Amino acid sequence: MQLFKPKYNSLTDEELMKALSKGDQRAFDELYKRFYAQLLGYFKNMLWGDREKAEDMVHDIFAKIIKNPDYFDTNRSFRTWLFSVASNMCKNEYKKQAVRKNTSTGVEDYRSISSSTNVLAKVQDIQFQQAFEENLSKMDEKHREVFALRHLEGLSMKEIAEIMEINEGTVKSRLFYATKFLAEKLKVYNPVLNY
Repeated sequence: MQLFKPKYNSLTDEELMKALSKGDQRAFDELYKRFYAQLLGYFKNMLWGDREKAEDMVHDIFAKIIKNPDYFDTNRSFRTWLFSVASNMCKNEYKKQAVRKNTSTGVEDYRSISSSTNVLAKVQDIQFQQAFEENLSKMDEKHREVFALRHLEGLSMKEIAEIMEINEGTVKSRLFYATKFLAEKLKVYNPVLNY
């Protein structure tokens, strides 16, 4: 009989998966807490800014984890494995989608600005965010994915290479071209260039 319960927030992701495979629901709750926001952001960025679709994908990935926890090899990095699964889910979604979702008009964003805030700064932030998301969605899948994994999810080059099953040199090359593309498309928002 175990005299004390583990502190779930101090366990590694891999330890949590071992506990989950033994039926420990609290281990799943901790993984969900750790990765929900990251996965939601990743899916949102990879799926044309569609929050509803992103939420569905997050639900699906956690359903897969709880249904088949033994599918994960506990000798691997859970984070790398998780984003590999997420990446494959996005690829499957791209195959299903014939037409990409139109970008929003942004009308709701402008209505939410209160008159007491710095309206110009808010409008510029909203315009930049819309331009960023629009241009990110215009990139081809392989460049967008590398950019999102590196800059939006904070994964290392090695982790990205494992997730995408490519070498690190290819990751660096794709990241360079993705960054160059976005920098060119968003240069109007660069204060250094706009003096």
